[in-house]
Amino acid sequence: MRFRPEQHLRRQSDIRVVRELGRRLDCRAFTVWWKRRDATADLAVPPGSPRVCVVASTAAVGNAVRRNRAKRRLRETFRQHQHLVPAGCDLMLIARAAAQHVPLVELGKKFTEACAQIPPPPPAPTP
Repeated sequence: MRFRPEQHLRRQSDIRVVRELGRRLDCRAFTVWWKRRDATADLAVPPGSPRVCVVASTAAVGNAVRRNRAKRRLRETFRQHQHLVPAGCDLMLIARAAAQHVPLVELGKKFTEACAQIPPPPPAPTP
């Protein structure tokens, strides 16, 4: 499945909300911060579509070449496994140095395990 532009978490305010109010999962090669999005938060985004932001710092990963490689690999992992993310979640993936060396299959397993720990959305209220 394609990684569409509306799946990018771009606004600094949205990223800050995920970081400050979200929950954290440690996956060794990367860290996942997640927060369920309000239904009325952003009308431009389809309600069930997950959004993601990928971050790699110089201190944790290294120079620009290493940071970009780690971010590309994490974006690809999200793209391949986005169907596992519960509907309406915003994710922030923070790369660590291992994200550039761990095989993509292993990154996928770690991402799958992290998605399994995110609870499903609450059921819709019945009228």
